[in-house]
Amino acid sequence: MTTTDGNWLRSATGWGIALLLGFTITALAGYGVFGLNPERIPPSLIGFWRISYAFFAQLHIILGAVVLGIALVRWGGMRWVPAFLTVYLISFLSEFFGTGFGIPFGLYEYTSLLGYKIADRVPWVIPLSWFLMAVPAWMLARETFPGAIRWFPRILFAAVLLTLWDLALDPAMSYQAPYYWIWSDTGPYFKMPWVNLAGWLGTGVLLMGAMELLGIRSWTRTIPPSYALAYYAVTLLMPFGMIVLEGLWIAVLVTLLSYLAAWGFHRTVTRGIARGANSDRAAGEPA
Repeated sequence: MTTTDGNWLRSATGWGIALLLGFTITALAGYGVFGLNPERIPPSLIGFWRISYAFFAQLHIILGAVVLGIALVRWGGMRWVPAFLTVYLISFLSEFFGTGFGIPFGLYEYTSLLGYKIADRVPWVIPLSWFLMAVPAWMLARETFPGAIRWFPRILFAAVLLTLWDLALDPAMSYQAPYYWIWSDTGPYFKMPWVNLAGWLGTGVLLMGAMELLGIRSWTRTIPPSYALAYYAVTLLMPFGMIVLEGLWIAVLVTLLSYLAAWGFHRTVTRGIARGANSDRAAGEPA
């Protein structure tokens, strides 16, 4: 990579998160002002409003992919591509069986708002979105469980962090119109069946395990944890902002408490690991 290429990637990485944040705030503002109050839409914007839900949802995922892709190329070259293809395939198969047979999420179907569907079932952007949140979730879990020997709890915690995203995502996207997917098997959490969370957790374990096997430790080694946290938070902001604007306060509370619990768990574990390392050093053993 030339110096010019490196400078361009460093610059693009910096403004990428800002661009994604600006897009998210703009989309949420439009949703709050016009989407929830269609009577405010000027006649000249009626045509755009009719396509806006599909436009902003798909563009949000594509923009997120570009932003994360630039960061991965900057810090890891192209070593992440095998993991991306594997995650895409695994998540597609999970969604394919979910939409066709109700395994592992419960039975549901996607509407046309997320664009072209592979095999007439799974929008092509959906497996992409799994990868976009799987990577930062794994990196955040690595901060809780660092080191090669802690791979199993790291995989589990990363899968949990991925699953927590759905606590805001599902109410935002499927509880009321516009519906991005529709549940046939319904449940008490804003129409979502509880088995969906088990499906997310199981799929998350498969994705994190696959990325571990394909060397995610090597191609994320130099990515700052702060970048992973910023990317995860900005991506979460879209569905979380939607449930706030819609007044779905139970979903807001559940999401906030779940992340507070995850943060508390992280603090407890990391302090325990630090105490253990200090004890080892005091005893003259390698930490």
